[in-house]
Order: sequence, then structure tokens, then C-alpha cells
Amino acid sequence: MYNLSCIRMQLNAGLTTQLLLSLFKVKGIVHWGIAGNANEDLQIGDVTIPEYWAHLSLWNWQRYGDGPANELPLEAAGDYTREFGFLNFSDYTVGKANPELSANTLNSIWYQPEEIFPVSGTPEQRQHAFWVPVSKRYYDLAGKLEGMELPACVNATTCFPRPPKVTRVPRGCSANVYTDNASYRQFIRSRFGCTPVEMESAAVALVAHQLGVPFLTIRSLSDLAGGGSSLSNEAATFLAIAARNAADVMLKFVPLLGAAGLA
Repeated sequence: MYNLSCIRMQLNAGLTTQLLLSLFKVKGIVHWGIAGNANEDLQIGDVTIPEYWAHLSLWNWQRYGDGPANELPLEAAGDYTREFGFLNFSDYTVGKANPELSANTLNSIWYQPEEIFPVSGTPEQRQHAFWVPVSKRYYDLAGKLEGMELPACVNATTCFPRPPKVTRVPRGCSANVYTDNASYRQFIRSRFGCTPVEMESAAVALVAHQLGVPFLTIRSLSDLAGGGSSLSNEAATFLAIAARNAADVMLKFVPLLGAAGLA
């Protein structure tokens, strides 16, 4: 197992994963680190284990004047799709009393799946992937850690309202973006159901998925992306304990793989 959490960008994370899988006989990947939080039902310090990952920074940027009914360029050829929805910039205009005056020439961005070529597929025949599943066996095994409580205090004066816990969640989202904006946090939560939001895991997921290698990602929440609660975006304050919590859960999970004959 390899810790890829120090790789900060999608490209480097993907390349590093590809190199590891090309040069070594890797049975599986356990990827861990910290993340922003888009799920207001959870708190800083909680450790999340998503079942699916998506990459949210591949877009088709629609021209001004077109709308949801207009076909995207190259959509008919299978290059782009309207399946996964869009973000319309005009929806976030402050004080838009008159919709015609609030129209934004940036228009909309449409989220796109990645083009992949799995080793199990037909050579040179592309597939597309948006929601990439983690290993079902790993995810089921992680259920043994669900509800596990972690230290409640950063130090003698800074504590969480309750002890952080481990929880499996449906979805995590990655992008080449540091998200510190409440409106965007709420948008991706409502549109995609994201809980952890960060910069690397989807790249690891896509490479592992293409090569048929089981993987799981463990992400501890270091801040509420964009703030909005008594524990707002305080990543600098809580980064250390969030990172420690992720490592602690990883160290609990890896022995479970050995006991199950998966290591």
C-alpha cells in the first residue's frame, strides 16, 4: 500500500499512481489524506470513506445565448454530454431583480466524464467514466470501522463539539480547485452529493479503475468549504488533527485487509 496524500494535484497524483502500478506488483491502493467538507451534517475531524469518486474539473463551457436544450459542440460525436448537469453563472448573481439584466455572458459549464481505456476493454475503443467505484470488498471491509470515535480535542483549549467519527459516504469529488466558497460547496452537494472535496482522489481512482486494481480512499475533513458554521473554514487550525485522524483510520484499516487475505 502507498500513501499518495502528499501529491497535491490531479496530474501528479495520476502519474504517480500509474508509475507505481507499472513498476511494482501492487495488490491494492489505500489512499488517505485530508479534504474540505461539502456535507453540513458532518463536522471537521470526521473521517469519510466514499463509495464513488468523480472528477469535477472537466467541462464543456457553453457559449452565451445557448441553454440546456442546445446540443453541445461535438456532443453528437460522443465527445461531450449533458447527462451530468451544468452550473449556470447567472443563478448566482447578487440581487437579480430582473433576469434579463442579470444574464451573465459566462453562461454555463457542463460537467463531463473522463475518457478511459480500461485494460479489460477493447484496444483503442474508448469508454467514459464519471462516478468511479472503489473496491466493493474494501468498502465493505471499511464498514467495520464505521462509527469509530477519534480524539475530540486539538489541544487543551480547542475541542470539537463531539468526538470525530468514521463514516462511509456515497460520494467524494475532486477537482484542480481549492474550494473555499459556500455557494459552490452547496451547489456540488446538491447536484452531485459530494461529501469530501479535494484535489487528488479522482485521479488515483481513474488510474486504478483503468488498470483493474482495487482501491479505497480515506479522507479526514479539515474544514467546511466556504465556511458557514461555528467551525468554519479553519484548515490551518485543524489540518494537523485531520491528517492524524486519517492516518489513524488507515492504520486500523490495513490490518483488516491482511486478516481478510486481501493484503
